[in-house]
Amino acid sequence: MTATSWCRRYRCAVSAAVYSLVAALLYAAASVLQHRAAVAAPQERSLRVGLLGHLALQPWWLAGVAADGGGFVAQFLALGHGPLIIVQPLLVSGLLFALPLGAVLSHRRITMKELWAATAVVAGLAALMISAAPESGHPNASATAWTWLLVATLIPAAAFVVAALRVPSAKPALLATAAGIIYGLTAALTKVTAHQLGQSVHDVVGGWQVYVLIGVGVIGMVLTQSAFQAGPLKASLPALTVTDPVVSALIGMTAFHENVDQDPLRIAVELLGAALMIVGVIALAPQIVEDDVPDVERSAHVDDR
Repeated sequence: MTATSWCRRYRCAVSAAVYSLVAALLYAAASVLQHRAAVAAPQERSLRVGLLGHLALQPWWLAGVAADGGGFVAQFLALGHGPLIIVQPLLVSGLLFALPLGAVLSHRRITMKELWAATAVVAGLAALMISAAPESGHPNASATAWTWLLVATLIPAAAFVVAALRVPSAKPALLATAAGIIYGLTAALTKVTAHQLGQSVHDVVGGWQVYVLIGVGVIGMVLTQSAFQAGPLKASLPALTVTDPVVSALIGMTAFHENVDQDPLRIAVELLGAALMIVGVIALAPQIVEDDVPDVERSAHVDDR
């Protein structure tokens, strides 16, 4: 690798990391704000596009959508500069932003347990990124890979939705898992769309990916809001936070051939970092207080259920 190509790769990696952190911050704000509105929505609107129509009248939700839009733009730019293996795991850092935001909205202090969990997330992410040394793969996947990718994401997501309808007590986590799978797919579609836009607008309009991106994006939004509506944020956020980067990383390695360092010691550190990050997420997410709506509204919501 020449000095010029190394510098170009380094700049792209830094740009991808910066945009990813901005996206994580905005997505974290969106989750907290949207949950304030979704948790009080009527249960009969769950898993229906009409849920979005109801939420569109709620100021908190609209603020969350604005943050979501900004997050998507930052994620779009990140995926235009770096591989899925870098961008998507860094979105986990959104929990680190959601924690103080949730604490401010609920008028509470951050506990020592939360600080330790946040430290585990940071340490795990750092170990994973540094040891993996991921490289960009192909800008697009083959037709065969896309076929298998759509099957391998849409069918499991549908299975989790069916399970959520049959097991109401686990509905928030199951719907959030389905949403995480869909968001992994949208990340892959976003990456390709960003590459096509870098070539020309004609490539975007002439390709099928952007249209599928819009469709699955709406599906992901409905699933996420339904998960938020079904229960407290701590019941859905861990599954959503973990599933998205895991699915995205698998897609990056298999469909886009994004490589990670194969040295046995580095692989061990990668696995340790990933495990530490997941443990930190599982420990941290439930601590994010979900009392984002007035007690009267929450009581009414519980009674409706």
